[in-house]
Amino acid sequence: MDSTTPDNDHCPPGVEGPSASSSAASTAGAAPGGAADKQPRGSVAPLSRYESQKRRDWNTFLQYIRNQRPPLALAGCGGAHVIEFLRYLDQFGKTKVHAPGCAFFGCPNPPAPCPCPLRQAWGSLDALIGRLRAAYEESGGKPETNPFAARAVRFYLREVRDSQAKARGIRYEKKKRKRTPPSAGGDAGEHSSTAGVLGGGGGSGSSLPEGSTTAPPAGSSTS
Repeated sequence: MDSTTPDNDHCPPGVEGPSASSSAASTAGAAPGGAADKQPRGSVAPLSRYESQKRRDWNTFLQYIRNQRPPLALAGCGGAHVIEFLRYLDQFGKTKVHAPGCAFFGCPNPPAPCPCPLRQAWGSLDALIGRLRAAYEESGGKPETNPFAARAVRFYLREVRDSQAKARGIRYEKKKRKRTPPSAGGDAGEHSSTAGVLGGGGGSGSSLPEGSTTAPPAGSSTS
């Protein structure tokens, strides 16, 4: 696995609040030939939803490895550490995954509540790994040493997908590729799309953790 408008009391030292900024702007604009007239207004394009979530996920993972005992360096992370991180995130999950002994095991729409635990949905974990994999390489990591691309991580995600599908009675399938007729000056193109995850499983655009990117407290243990 956010945006609130800060008030003046929460502004960092040396940063003017909204009221002070608007007052200064109005004063400069009132004077002929003032600074407001001469200086162009610089604007920074806001990050997309994907980029914002990727940054939050990356910061959460870095905080997680720093809180390990002993602290773990990013260069020392492997697939096993990534899997431990995914298991840690289960405590923030919102997807009911029935245990084998539950009366609703394999039932996609249980008629009553049960004590089975909440977990991170497979689709959310899959999307998270995609974002962290990209963030690792954007931060200077080499693709061949990317722990989020490790084979063990792919196997773990496959096991989570299969076990959740069995426990919740939900199938995760891909749509068949649709072939388009050849264009006038090139080869035929193929367009593929992935079926959306059913039952609140979360898709590639879902955020992780679900509603929370809280980093673990110091000395936390993974399950």
